[in-house]
Amino acid sequence: MNRTDPPAPRPRSRAPARVGEKAAGEEAGQGAGQQAAAGPPAPPDGAARAEQVFAGIAVSEGIGIGPVFGAAEPPLQTKRRKIQAADAEAERNRLERAIAKSRHQLTKLRGRLAVLPEESQAEIGPLIDAYGQMLGSSRLTQDMRARISNGLVSAETAVFDACEAIAQAILGPEDGPNGEDGNHSKEERASRRRRAEEVREIGRRVRRNLMNQPFRSFTNLPAGAVLICESLRPADAALLDPSRLVGVATDEGGLEGHTAIMLRALGVPAVLGANGLGEAARPGDIAIVDGRGGKVVLNPAPATLAAARRGVTAYARERQRLARLRRLPAETGCGQRVELQANLEIPAELPLIAQAGAQGIGLLRSEFLFMNRDSLPDEAALVETYRGIIEAMAGDPVTIRVLDWSSEKDIEALGAAGLVPDYPDLNPAFGLRGIRLLLRRVDLFELQLTAILRASMSGPVRILLPMVTTVAEVRAAREVLERVVRRLRRRGERLPEPLPALGIMVETPGAALSADALALEADFFAIGTNDLAMYTLAVDRADADLADLYDPLHPAVLRLVQFATEAALRVRKPVSVCGEMAGNPLLTPLLLGLGLRSFSMNATSVPRVKQAVRGVEIDACVRFAHTVMQQSDVQRIHDLIARFDPGAAI
Repeated sequence: MNRTDPPAPRPRSRAPARVGEKAAGEEAGQGAGQQAAAGPPAPPDGAARAEQVFAGIAVSEGIGIGPVFGAAEPPLQTKRRKIQAADAEAERNRLERAIAKSRHQLTKLRGRLAVLPEESQAEIGPLIDAYGQMLGSSRLTQDMRARISNGLVSAETAVFDACEAIAQAILGPEDGPNGEDGNHSKEERASRRRRAEEVREIGRRVRRNLMNQPFRSFTNLPAGAVLICESLRPADAALLDPSRLVGVATDEGGLEGHTAIMLRALGVPAVLGANGLGEAARPGDIAIVDGRGGKVVLNPAPATLAAARRGVTAYARERQRLARLRRLPAETGCGQRVELQANLEIPAELPLIAQAGAQGIGLLRSEFLFMNRDSLPDEAALVETYRGIIEAMAGDPVTIRVLDWSSEKDIEALGAAGLVPDYPDLNPAFGLRGIRLLLRRVDLFELQLTAILRASMSGPVRILLPMVTTVAEVRAAREVLERVVRRLRRRGERLPEPLPALGIMVETPGAALSADALALEADFFAIGTNDLAMYTLAVDRADADLADLYDPLHPAVLRLVQFATEAALRVRKPVSVCGEMAGNPLLTPLLLGLGLRSFSMNATSVPRVKQAVRGVEIDACVRFAHTVMQQSDVQRIHDLIARFDPGAAI
């Protein structure tokens, strides 16, 4: 008999022409919005269709208007089949090939993340890693194999049953009056559903590979289209080309999910959780996606379309107004200059940095140089890339962070060269990463330092060390740098005078609390508030289940930022902040009040932060920071920041 995956929790019509309808046999996720007005039933093809408005969740600002494009996934059905004992080995071999193919696909997808902003990488990366772990030596794969051998079932059946068994174990009993688990909170039930869906998702991938069935494709996405589908997985969002999309809308999804954060990082206007939208939309329909108001309109009436176009114009004017700030100095009302720089993930972002008016690159992440490669780049390749970026900045400073590898970052070239362990750390955040790896694999460290020093003849450069926790690490790194300098001079290479400064990332409580000692060894500090908050609060910022606990405004995090800043300023060492806090204009007065005068952020955040800088005076910021630092309640801190008035006395 044929068996499909569990049906969707809500009934749906089966009109075949609808765009976003999920294929038969696929589970539906949890919808998070309400349909405001579905309108009358769709008229026959060729007849004029009435305007339909769907309310959802606004997850990414902007307004997009364009024709509907639906990326439907072919149906996936599992045919339950018993096998003979003699066929068990062949079925196990099929399973192993499908698992290997699935792992290879995830590796390629992980590599694809190198071209996305770090916020996107932070969301999708850990999820892909979790998929990879499930396909490794896990309870799940062991159960799949056992079901083939002991239950004498086909590989497809074994995969489906094994995944469903674990998913049901995660979900637990449903004993509430409405099918809810009365022993757990709403948040915990949502977390359980997410984890169960991750298991089912990996099962779908393996089954598609077993049956050689295609995945959802975005290759035919036309320029200027609105993507509408019932659901969009984070792995799907990672494949989107934001330059071809004017908007994204789905039936399912929520504000804090992986997909929502990915879409915000990509800068695509998006509305999720617009229940019923995918069923109503047809290819070629005109759609309006209002990513600020949380609304999607299909087949808009002339007046609605005209209003939406005015909204597009207004939004563009707002962006232009911010763009005009590019030519104005980042200077407070009292005349204090502030340095606003940009983070750089890949060279393709250089035009964005120029458009934003950033005063250099405050954090150039080197990981992209090592990803999507079968072998390590040689010295010449590194020099060429670094030199190109430095020259493009035309004299503005560039801070290059050397490779910050950890086992959660799948860089095949490092593994192929035998430079990193074959197996991931049990907890990558606390394992071999950053400067720890580089001091163990000094040849890799020296390769990067050599390339940076040679490229530094093209413009001002600083070198940044990741994941520093001790004074000894800084001293050891400086010894390596001095050794490389001597070697280059013996080769007759020209080097700048003075040599590039050697600074450290302050991103662990250990580094922040020993900042006074580190400031005597390092030439400058860059405070990485993302990891600093994670390590201080013992919360993975990419873990949706604990998102409410990850808060960089926690008093403990703010005190570490304050301590590190003051330690650097006491000995007149430059200090900047380069985490997500730097790009949030609401936090600019607080950071200025703590003594920070240098910020590095995503290029798109520079204009808004510059606007915030120009709207405050340092004395007011200092008084405000003093008030905030006296607080012990996180919510009180949030309230103070939301209500801050630059012109009011604190």
